[in-house]
Amino acid sequence: MAASKSTNTYNRQNWEDAEFPILCQTCLGDNPYVRMTKEKYGKECKICSRPFTIFRWCPGARMRFKKTEVCQTCSKVKNCCQTCLLDLEYGLPLQVRDTALSIKDDMPKSDVNKEYYTQNMEREIANSDGTDAVGSVGKAQAPSDLLLKLARTTPYYKRNRPHICSFWVKGECKRGEECPYRHEKPTDPDDPLADQNIKDRFYGVNDPVASKLMRRAASMPVLATPEDKTITTLYVGGLGEKVTEQDLRDHFYQFGEIRSINVVSRQQCAFVQFTNRPAAEDAAERSFNKLIIKGRRLNIKWGRSQAQQGISDKKDAEGKDIVPLEPVPGLPGALPPPPRESADSSSRNYFNLNQQPPPLMPPPIPPPPMGSLPPPPGFRGPPPPLPGFPRPPPPPRPPGFPTSRHPPPPQQGQPRPAVHYPSQDPQSMGAVQQSYPHSPCQTKQGKRYTTQYPS
Repeated sequence: MAASKSTNTYNRQNWEDAEFPILCQTCLGDNPYVRMTKEKYGKECKICSRPFTIFRWCPGARMRFKKTEVCQTCSKVKNCCQTCLLDLEYGLPLQVRDTALSIKDDMPKSDVNKEYYTQNMEREIANSDGTDAVGSVGKAQAPSDLLLKLARTTPYYKRNRPHICSFWVKGECKRGEECPYRHEKPTDPDDPLADQNIKDRFYGVNDPVASKLMRRAASMPVLATPEDKTITTLYVGGLGEKVTEQDLRDHFYQFGEIRSINVVSRQQCAFVQFTNRPAAEDAAERSFNKLIIKGRRLNIKWGRSQAQQGISDKKDAEGKDIVPLEPVPGLPGALPPPPRESADSSSRNYFNLNQQPPPLMPPPIPPPPMGSLPPPPGFRGPPPPLPGFPRPPPPPRPPGFPTSRHPPPPQQGQPRPAVHYPSQDPQSMGAVQQSYPHSPCQTKQGKRYTTQYPS
């Protein structure tokens, strides 16, 4: 039995007809001249099961084609993208956003209640200006610290890559470089991110991506407050070229009176000094890992005291900064400085030694005179002079030198020691003097040699 014309017309009143989809920057792509295909009432919404207009497009080169998955009514109720179902403002899963803002999901899941809830939401959307979210999302409180820490500030185009080629995994792909799918090794099938459900993401239940982000938020570092109460300066890094001093002043003035703002353009950082410590602590707590100015996430740290700056500003001979090192545990400490000198010699005992008088040294033994030493063994004395030649006079002696080579005579009552001279040995050569009366001698006269015989 065919449906009547009035019934068909009534059912079509709830169908959606749109001119442009509701998308995030990542799904839309980086091409400003993107082309889309539009199919009116092409498919039914995967949440409310109502037919809606399908949009299909390619976000960029070497990317896969994407299409809308849910209708615009469901997208506006949750303030999410029609394709990836991520929050349009923060780029996070809906489960993370609802947990951070303490939003309780009251959207029904049965068919009858779902249709009634959708009609009420459409009526509320028609009465609004379209700039603010409707339902429980629009009534939520201000952004929390968790959202500002995890919020994505730039598009993530890697999410638009093609899927992995199943034929290439089995070794049967014959397209080569012309294959529109990725030729990469798939991830672990046991990875929870490999099993995602679109309804779980929309309702914010059992979303593996949200669970991963929540664990990451729990392990994020916390900015420690310095113990020195005189520090009222905050370091702001990662300014880039767009963030100016006025932008920083417009943000930090809400926490308290600002004493000065110094911007270092070369290092792309700035130093914001407050007049009191409570204002600086409030600014550090509410800006750490949350401050985003002109699309840039700024890094917030506490400034250093003057003592720490003096240590860090020291440089070695090569001009490099000297980094203070922590002492190694287990090593003995430095020796105490020696005490000041005093008249009491007992105070100079640095090593705690037993103070004893030094041992007496024996008196030095004077060396014997040179003339009293006996000749060494084998000494035969000077050679005898030649006949006819006088003996040369002895060289002059220094004062105090003994005049005789012989030992002094012994005193009375002492035996005379026997002295043995090698020249007295008749068996040795040269002991008997020999004379040569007619020994010739040669003299040099000019260039000739003459021989003379003594008479």
